[in-house]
Amino acid sequence: MTNPAQNPRLPLSVAEEAIDDMLADAFSLVNIETYSFDKPGLDEGLEGLLGVVDKRLGAPDEQERFSGGEYGDIVVRTYRGTSPGRVVIAGHYDTVWPAGTVDAWNPPPHEDTRERLSGPGLFDMKIGLTQGIWALKLLRSAGLPHPDVTYIFNGDEEIGSPASQHIIEDVSRGADAAFVLEASVDGNVKVARKGIGDITITATGIEAHAGLEPEKGASAIIALMEFCLEAAKLGDSDKGTTVNVGVITGGSSANVVAGTASAKIDVRHWIPEETERIDAALASITPSDPRVSIAVKSSWNRPPMQHTAGTEALFQVLKTQAALLGRADLQGIAVGGGSDANFISAIGVPVVCGLGAGGAGAHARYEYVYPDSVPFFTALLANTIATIKGPVV
Repeated sequence: MTNPAQNPRLPLSVAEEAIDDMLADAFSLVNIETYSFDKPGLDEGLEGLLGVVDKRLGAPDEQERFSGGEYGDIVVRTYRGTSPGRVVIAGHYDTVWPAGTVDAWNPPPHEDTRERLSGPGLFDMKIGLTQGIWALKLLRSAGLPHPDVTYIFNGDEEIGSPASQHIIEDVSRGADAAFVLEASVDGNVKVARKGIGDITITATGIEAHAGLEPEKGASAIIALMEFCLEAAKLGDSDKGTTVNVGVITGGSSANVVAGTASAKIDVRHWIPEETERIDAALASITPSDPRVSIAVKSSWNRPPMQHTAGTEALFQVLKTQAALLGRADLQGIAVGGGSDANFISAIGVPVVCGLGAGGAGAHARYEYVYPDSVPFFTALLANTIATIKGPVV
């Protein structure tokens, strides 16, 4: 059971006193470039991350390392607690930034008078990784009781977590609560995220000379355009389902009737059953020219992170602890982007995402963090962990 009123509280001042060390740890991670497709960089970055964990928490009670294949390896570390229960803290160390970005980083000036710190991958999400480590360190240093804490560090989240999804699910299964330390949003946490579908459409027609004998051709581009116009109509604002035709390519030359064309479609949805509706509708679209064939490949990458009763109960614990830290206005936000919290939610574990520091610019060349938000979210995570002694109700 979880009763936040009966548990000791880590003062915000304790986290504020640690801010310089936390930022130093975060920038040590930023300075090791960990692009999702750069295996050597990912390996180096993981070792750097584990070095920070070792420095702040010491050797784990349990550790498993799983190969990520061509992507970053996955490390699971558990630190035994002094009270019942188990929580999961998940975070990714890969980024969208190729090697060489650190040296070339030059964010534009800003008019915001609030102090900012910037660096590739700082906001998304190396500051969050740092906060997760320090939350447990501060609890242990203060001698406060806490449940078992299991960390999951993965290096493929930015590309859909192809190697780590099943590990995240297996390790999280049975946990009393989970926290994913992606960035917060306007000072608030995330209690729901949309599911994501990546749809690839391939049209195959017949090439012909566009001037001499166009009638012998069957345009894959025209057929694909027809298809995409119909697909775009499948969005449903009432259900919160969006369908975006984001990329179209095709043809070989302006004077050739296009023999091939392809499109990539992004689908976001709140309701799990929408995947079946979208798949069935896409399968029913036929080109006006029967000589053109259409192939549809659906990859439903992430299920929705739903705002379940368990997640609401966990959020209420966070809200209570936030008030004790001076923030009575903490909100739980629903967002359209996905994270590894989607996988954890889908297996029924209460999970809240977005406990990283405030800031903006994920995947942008100006991404930044507000350093004054770091102590609050670190203390919030620490105090919430300390309250959990079993199922969150």
